[in-house]
Amino acid sequence: MTAPRIDTETLRRLPKAVLHDHLDGGLRPATVVELAAAVGHTLPTTDPDELAAWYFEAANSGDLVRYIATFEHTLAVMQNREGLLRTAEEYVLDLAADGVVYAEVRYAPELMLKGGLTLNEVVETVQEGLAAGMVKAAAAGTPVRVGTLLCGMRMFDRVGEAAELAVAYRDAGVVGFDIAGAEDGFPPADHLAAFEHLRRENVPFTIHAGEAHGLPSIHQALQVCGAQRIGHGVRITEDIPDLAAGKLGRLAGWVRDRRIALEMCPTSNLQTGCATSIAEHPITALKDLGFRVTLNTDNRLVSGTTMTREMSLLVEEAGWGLEDLRTVTVNAVKSAFLPFDERNALIEDVVLPGYAAAL
Repeated sequence: MTAPRIDTETLRRLPKAVLHDHLDGGLRPATVVELAAAVGHTLPTTDPDELAAWYFEAANSGDLVRYIATFEHTLAVMQNREGLLRTAEEYVLDLAADGVVYAEVRYAPELMLKGGLTLNEVVETVQEGLAAGMVKAAAAGTPVRVGTLLCGMRMFDRVGEAAELAVAYRDAGVVGFDIAGAEDGFPPADHLAAFEHLRRENVPFTIHAGEAHGLPSIHQALQVCGAQRIGHGVRITEDIPDLAAGKLGRLAGWVRDRRIALEMCPTSNLQTGCATSIAEHPITALKDLGFRVTLNTDNRLVSGTTMTREMSLLVEEAGWGLEDLRTVTVNAVKSAFLPFDERNALIEDVVLPGYAAAL
């Protein structure tokens, strides 16, 4: 039976949680234009609407490396204090307007040093901008809590430094760690020392895996490096020969049975060739098989999306209902890098009442 259609305004009002969203992939097009003019950076176009369309079209290559290349222009405007403060504050306000009540934002400080800032200054400036955004969002009656995941770029040699930053700022808004960048050819185990350090210091981390590379990447992320969540993870289906029958291989069984969250990003996965359509995206089958799937945007500018849009696509093209959306939202909060009591409070006091009002 097809679920009844849910209108966009209802979806926008639903409380949402996003665990996988990149700061440098979610800028406002108009902000990119203004900041680029201020720093003398040349863009493909200076019309905000045309720039948004350029990003979406350029990212629709079916190739992760080309998808990542679109970040050249956003990163160009995030190299000084002014750019970082503005983009971080607007990031929070845009989430709040989209009904997000909890988010984890990720970025790689090492990519924001060309303007002379130090790694510590980058982290502190971004935290200042995020805090300002949270204050404004709360004052507007749309409170949102945002934690930070610091990223190391897996194809470079500063992952250890990024891990040290995560440890240093874990009491100042940083809630965890990740590695990002081109996955194929840069296995997570290359950075085992950084992950061992994080484990010793009790800092949780997620790892991009199972997107451009398959089961070996997921296995390394979990069984060698010790990740608590998997970024994307769509290729876990390679260990489920028959999705309809639901017979799981050993790795897929490990992921499901130990409630390891999969940070799934449907539109982004279509753009990078990890899925063929929203209707056939593995998120639905994995949800139905009991995996702890979560719904995410990945890069809102690059993918031309929001959490409301991702929900709407699943409703319209994959037959999801409010109960399905509630499930993935609760999954996300359960897997957030927050203390247990704070996760429970967010679910009981915010998420479940918000869905009860809509059901």
